Amino acid sequence: MRLLMMSDTHLPKRAKALPAPLLDELPHADVVIHAGDWVDTDTLDLLESRSRRVVGVYGNNDGPDLRARLPEVAFAELGGLRFGVVHETGPAQGREARCAARFPDLDVLVFGHSHIPWDTTAPGGPRLLNPGSPTDRRRQPHCTYLTATAVDGRLIDLVLHRLPPRR
Repeated sequence: MRLLMMSDTHLPKRAKALPAPLLDELPHADVVIHAGDWVDTDTLDLLESRSRRVVGVYGNNDGPDLRARLPEVAFAELGGLRFGVVHETGPAQGREARCAARFPDLDVLVFGHSHIPWDTTAPGGPRLLNPGSPTDRRRQPHCTYLTATAVDGRLIDLVLHRLPPRR
């Protein structure tokens, strides 16, 4: 099962549209995961219309229209793995312990908010993934998103995609 993971798109405030390389991934993804801060419903509509399946949550910058359509936390079994998606996990220090305590039954937790890519595994808890942001690099050298394959209870082929600077 091919996964495309993103967060913090902040459209149209941080960019006018999703980057072409990310959009080119949509036909290859079985599931698109978005960890919140969409800002506009047009992005949700676009992903739902061009994707086989979208698993998404609202973030702190998402208004009532998005909150009416998305949960704060989403769960899905994908390729034999138990996934959770949430926007905020708190400060980086202590993140693994907090997430292991809050989500002890997950294999993978996808989160956003910081715009900073993250890949760690909590002791006795889930693997924690933040895809960064494809539209707002914040203090990072590149805008980013993740792809991976979930198969037979394993996450393989995880790739952090670095996008070229916008013109």
